[in-house]
Order: sequence, then C-alpha cells, then structure tokens
Amino acid sequence: MSTNSATLYLKAEQNVELQSDDVYLKDIGKMTCSDENVLAKVKTIKLHHFKEGEEKRQVISILKVIEEIEKLYPNVSVENLGESDVLIERIYVNRHKGIVQGLKVVFVSGISFFGTAFTIMAFHNDIGINKVFSRIYELVTGQMASGYTILEFSYSIGLAAGIILFFNHIGGRRITKDPTPIEVEMRVYETDVNKALIETADREGKTIDVH
Repeated sequence: MSTNSATLYLKAEQNVELQSDDVYLKDIGKMTCSDENVLAKVKTIKLHHFKEGEEKRQVISILKVIEEIEKLYPNVSVENLGESDVLIERIYVNRHKGIVQGLKVVFVSGISFFGTAFTIMAFHNDIGINKVFSRIYELVTGQMASGYTILEFSYSIGLAAGIILFFNHIGGRRITKDPTPIEVEMRVYETDVNKALIETADREGKTIDVH
C-alpha cells in the first residue's frame, strides 16, 4: 500500500496492561502523524495474540513495531520517542469484589499498622527514650520525673504529626499534590522490575523482535 512520505511519531510505554487477548499498536503507547489516514490505519495493526496456556507477559521490540508499520506503509518514517522495548501484561480483572478482597485489605492494613507500631516501640526501647525524657525533665525543672510528663505527650503528638506530614495523607485525603514517599518508591520498584523482565526476556530469546 503506497502513500506519500510522512513521519509517524511514536511514544512507546515501558509497561502496558491489557484485558484483551489481542495487542494492537494503539495499545503500546501514543502516536501522531500529519496524515490522519495513516495514523488511523497504523493504530489497528495487530502486534500479538495471547494464546491459551501462553505466558501472560510478553516483550515486544520497537524494531518489530517499525517492521510491521513499514509492511503497511513503506514510505512512512517512524520516530520512536519512547521505550525501545515494551512489556505487555495480560491481566484478568474481577469486577465483583467479594469478601476475599476485603479480607486482603484488612490483613495488609493490620500488618502495616502493627508492624510500624512494633518498629517504633523497639527503636524507643533500644535508645532508652524514657530515661532520656526523665533526664531532660530533671535538668530543666530540677525535679525528678514521676510517671509521664509533658515531654512524653508532646513527643507523641509530634510523632503522629510527623508521620502524617511524611506520608502526605490524612485518611483518604492528600495534604499536598506531591507524591508520597511510598508512591515514589513503588514507581522506582516498578521500573526496576520492568527492566529486569525485559532484560530476562531478551537474554532468553523470548522477545518478539525482527528476525
């Protein structure tokens, strides 16, 4: 199929999750072209089909994508502004969340809460925080501390406020628009996992690539 010379700009994503067995070029990223007809046709190019029993993770090389585009439009120039390999994941979503989903949320919340509480208590016990507060109270007031003092209460309030500000959340509401430390670490972890999976597929020769 011939067409006038045009340039197709493609911005491929590193990781794509799909709920269908067919993978089309429009699924792997964003693209634009001055020729609307070329753009519309290119988006419908099928890159892969997940078969029964096949691994639900596949890596597609951009070279393979460019090859498929050039088969359809030899005169079109492709400029990739994104990733050189795309990790495709076939996922199955259960839209009817039952009691199991709720139990998972409760379990993870409980582990996070009690785990954090235990860590804080173990740290305080390790450094002897009670002795430190007692010593500070004695130096400031000149009297021996008997039981809990204003220092313990102030420290507890400050600790809670610090945790809220650090995680940037009060309940389900975000304090600022900045990503939380957990969100940042999750993005870094996700990127590292994607790179590892792509490199593993390339070393094992499982990448969908040109021959």
